[in-house]
Amino acid sequence: MNIPVLSLNQIALGNLFVSVVVLGVKYVAYVLTGSVALYSDALESIINVATAGAAIVAIRFAAVPPDEEHPYGHHKAEYLSAVIVGALIIVAALAILREAYFGYLEPREIDAPWLGLMISSGATLLNALWSGFLIKQGKAHRSAALSADGKHLFADVVTSIGVLVGVTLVVVTGIKVLDPALAALVSLNVLWSGWAVVRDNVSGLLDESASPEELARIREIISANAEGSIEAHALRTRLAGKATFVDFHLVVSGAMPVCDAHDICDRIENALKAAVPGVFVNIHVEPEGKAKHKGIVVL
Repeated sequence: MNIPVLSLNQIALGNLFVSVVVLGVKYVAYVLTGSVALYSDALESIINVATAGAAIVAIRFAAVPPDEEHPYGHHKAEYLSAVIVGALIIVAALAILREAYFGYLEPREIDAPWLGLMISSGATLLNALWSGFLIKQGKAHRSAALSADGKHLFADVVTSIGVLVGVTLVVVTGIKVLDPALAALVSLNVLWSGWAVVRDNVSGLLDESASPEELARIREIISANAEGSIEAHALRTRLAGKATFVDFHLVVSGAMPVCDAHDICDRIENALKAAVPGVFVNIHVEPEGKAKHKGIVVL
């Protein structure tokens, strides 16, 4: 089934709404049961609400046009938001681990377990559907903030399933210490999820290059549209949210009129813009004496 590509603001607002609903449902399940494991699941949902709010701010800030202080735009705001999301997830993991410790010291009976499990299952199903939607939309929009939220929610779904299975075992076996033990396992999984989000987005703040596949496509486009020049070299790319920055040197004959060299640059730039969404191109024209005899061969 093809899911329509909505605007980033619509998705971000929907994400906040779903996060609040899931938090409310999971908290009700915890109140009914008193389970530390279900509490840990609900606590992670508080982070979902916080990160959904952070995503709204980041997406709107990233869409602000370039200005005098930020001539390259504000695209990296999404990477910064995603790193903050990862840090908050790690904080949540430590908070869950703390509750698991106290639950281990004083194990408690689980009240109304089946009703609580049924309610929590509904919240988990909603999270599963929404995480898939967020990941798909994050890829469609090349949004680091949405992708980070989607991956975090998917990890939340996995841990929630584990919690549901574990609490069921606690009820069936009567071994109360399994409840805090399960919460501790949840905290470790959440900790790994937070680290993964931070790791995946720090590279964006450090001007990560386009992927090898994207670089190969950019080289092909330059080569196919640089007719009239001698060569292109010193190609560099960097990613910033939805934007891809491309710059390189284009070598032409020293006798070529400026207007002809400019026409070649326009042709290359238009071809790149047609093939690479959100691309910004900067071409430095050089005379033939600057040729390196390596780089991109003109077809």
